[in-house]
Amino acid sequence: MDSSANSVKPEHNDTTQGKLKNQNGETYPIVIDQLRPKIRYTDRLAEILIIIFVMIGAAIVGLGASFILLAIVGSGIVIIVMLRWPHSGLIILIMVALFISVEIGTGTEVTLNLTVMVIPALLVIWVINMLVRREIRPVSSISFIPLGLFIVAALMSLAIGNVLWDPIVPKSSNFLLVQLAQWAIFALSALVYLLSANLINNEKKLRVIVFGFIAIAGFLSIINYFAGPDRLIGFVATIALIRAPFWILLSSLVGGQLLFNRDLRWSWRLMSILTLLAVFLYTFIQERESVSNWVGVLTVAGLLVWLRWPKLRLPITILTAMLILTGILTQTLWNFGGGDSEWSTSGGSRIALITRVIDVTSANPVTGLGPAAYRKYAALSPLAYGKAYWIDPAINAHNNYVDIYSQTGLVGLGLFLWFMVTVLMIGWRLLRRYQTGFVAGYVNGMIAAWFAVMAIMMLLDWFLPFVYNVGFPGFQASLLAWVFFGGLVAVESWPGNRDDKSFQNRQ
Repeated sequence: MDSSANSVKPEHNDTTQGKLKNQNGETYPIVIDQLRPKIRYTDRLAEILIIIFVMIGAAIVGLGASFILLAIVGSGIVIIVMLRWPHSGLIILIMVALFISVEIGTGTEVTLNLTVMVIPALLVIWVINMLVRREIRPVSSISFIPLGLFIVAALMSLAIGNVLWDPIVPKSSNFLLVQLAQWAIFALSALVYLLSANLINNEKKLRVIVFGFIAIAGFLSIINYFAGPDRLIGFVATIALIRAPFWILLSSLVGGQLLFNRDLRWSWRLMSILTLLAVFLYTFIQERESVSNWVGVLTVAGLLVWLRWPKLRLPITILTAMLILTGILTQTLWNFGGGDSEWSTSGGSRIALITRVIDVTSANPVTGLGPAAYRKYAALSPLAYGKAYWIDPAINAHNNYVDIYSQTGLVGLGLFLWFMVTVLMIGWRLLRRYQTGFVAGYVNGMIAAWFAVMAIMMLLDWFLPFVYNVGFPGFQASLLAWVFFGGLVAVESWPGNRDDKSFQNRQ
């Protein structure tokens, strides 16, 4: 038999270099070009553009340095980087949300910030990248249906609310801009969720986003404890630093990695432990009067323990029930939260505000009064609480569920709750697939964050901010949660998950 029959020789051309031996000892040429990884034309073009733009930008800034020129050059570099690595836009968005406090006036009581520019830019870059690479395959998810319907319902509530507007309720000529700004918070939140679901298309990118956030937010939490938020906000950080979503996400992502990721390096473990210590000191000692912060973090801790040690679930349930029935747990939490003093100054007044908002919404409970509209309706008559009497009250619901109900009605609230249930279902399905490792830590952490977010929405802290309350500055905190909830959809859509029949059957 011809020994050469057992050898397979690749085709070669003038670029052939080097030789290898087959199992019979014969040599044959290697085609080096076939061994080199293929580099996309668009990737190489992006790298060249980055170099050119940096050189030109440095020359321009050098000739006439100014903040505006520096911002333009920096923005150009950021855009090119996002064109090359679209998922890096999520890290940039997180950094803008945490560090950039620049306000943009609108001629109304509402001010915008840079997040409203970064998010649409991310959308454009994502679409351009798909078109250039000819990979138009957006992720599909059951959660997109109720979320999309919620955004449409909010827009319909805006239109219906203006058509049915009570003529005795005064409103300014530019009030429509305020309403559109409120709707924009809804729409931009959904857009962040969509972008995150599509840009995090593999585990490596998810690692970059998660550990990038842990590093940035963890560092902020540590220096925040020593320096104090008063020194950091406006100078180093935005008000996202003092909002509950920041602390919920930080504790859930860090706690998830510590409890479920056995491969976590010792350096990250040390960083995680220091971060959790800073979270504990801030939420339970330094700023304990902020109830939504410690309620959110406590919920995260309880859920992570529940998920990590199944054998402890029954004893914990029995112990918790006993503490509740005896009144020990409720009394302890009541006293820790400020007790009667805190209730008289904050709790009771919130009930009065919520009652007023529900009362005025009864004019149209199905589709609501429209985005931001209840502020105008609720101010129509004075508000009394205790010894206080507000002739022209500036009403905020102080409850995110009541807030959504008043603005979008039972239809909008129902769609929002449907969406949140689908997010939880996605996370719960992923739990069965990922038992340990980085992704398991992420999924378990986000399930804990889901319950915490649902809890703090009862206590004012916003998942969908009210434009007349924390508004777009508060949106800088809430968008963080939308980024990482979108990551659950991304994980679900990874090829290994969608192609796994056993995983599909569980769905």
